Amino acid sequence: MFVETRGEGPPLVLLHGWAMHGGVFAPLVERLSSRFTLHLVDLPGHGYSRDSGVPLRLDACVDAVRDVVPHAPWCGWSLGGLVALHAAATRPGDVPALAMLCASPCFVKGEGWKHGVSAEIFRSFADGLRNDYRGTLQLFIALEAFGSDHAKDDIRSLRGELFARGEPSAEALAAGLELLETSDLRDALPTLSVPSLWIGGRRDRLVDPRAMQAAAALAPNASAHVIEHAGHAPFLTHADEVATLLADFATEHAA
Repeated sequence: MFVETRGEGPPLVLLHGWAMHGGVFAPLVERLSSRFTLHLVDLPGHGYSRDSGVPLRLDACVDAVRDVVPHAPWCGWSLGGLVALHAAATRPGDVPALAMLCASPCFVKGEGWKHGVSAEIFRSFADGLRNDYRGTLQLFIALEAFGSDHAKDDIRSLRGELFARGEPSAEALAAGLELLETSDLRDALPTLSVPSLWIGGRRDRLVDPRAMQAAAALAPNASAHVIEHAGHAPFLTHADEVATLLADFATEHAA
């Protein structure tokens, strides 16, 4: 497992989303590295962890990340949020605080959970990977940027980072889509023993901010913040606001 360490100060772990890598957090590194030691993880099959033998499953990812980062708050974006939430719920002794960035405990709508997306979205991307690998990734990037006031800039930034550390493995991409489609961590929320911060984008088309607000309402010691005019990657378009929210939260709950 590859981890890039940047900055100085108390530690903070950052986990990226599907098909990306730790380098996507460059705007946050620029703003937070003078106050925190940032541990930017490349999840299995992604970035410089492309050849990792760790399967992209929640328990395996949590154990692998825990082995290479210090005791610190974890912040997960999108798919990385599932890993971070599972870690906070099952290994609270290692994760003293949790920040969820455009990440839901359940990405797909279903009984009692109306703010998810259709499971067909993730199935269609899985089918697309088999037929048009690069085209499918470009479509996903467009969906991530859709709704933002700065959609063209978002797409340009995400495209620039997509293969900056090499192509993610096809196996990991398929496993990640399965996690997004099938994971449901809502039952862990009422007993979550660590403080949590839920940051959503008002115009996010992948993770409805109302889902994050509903999740925060189920967890003790949780707060939710919605960034106006932001899509699925607010750390790109509203980096100052995201950095301030994370810094205040991580400082309050430093390891």
